[in-house]
Amino acid sequence: MMDGNAARKWDQSYTSYIPEQEKQTTTVHVQKKRWITKGEKLIYSVIGFLLIATCIYVVSFASSTDTLNRKVQSLEETVEQQQVTNEGLLYQKKQLSRPERIARIAKENGLKIQDAHVKQATVYNSN
Repeated sequence: MMDGNAARKWDQSYTSYIPEQEKQTTTVHVQKKRWITKGEKLIYSVIGFLLIATCIYVVSFASSTDTLNRKVQSLEETVEQQQVTNEGLLYQKKQLSRPERIARIAKENGLKIQDAHVKQATVYNSN
């Protein structure tokens, strides 16, 4: 068994020993671990920039495509209106070039038709 006196002596020597140990220790600065490293920040920045650039390009391309489609629709409407005008003029040309009308106008202006058969002249394209 241990004597009470010896235990006190040991306790005193142990407690006096601890402060000496603490005086001799050096302080170590521990850096906190960052959540994102510098390399990851760089990679994320590059990916973000490329994503934004891609979005801008897609929006720009869609805008130019929309503008082009609007111009095409406008041209199609113009062509359709011109076709209607051309058909109207073609009908008017046919009405004005009828043989009966030509003979009537000729008689009104004092021309005499010697042959009673008035025929419509046709034009042949020489390509």
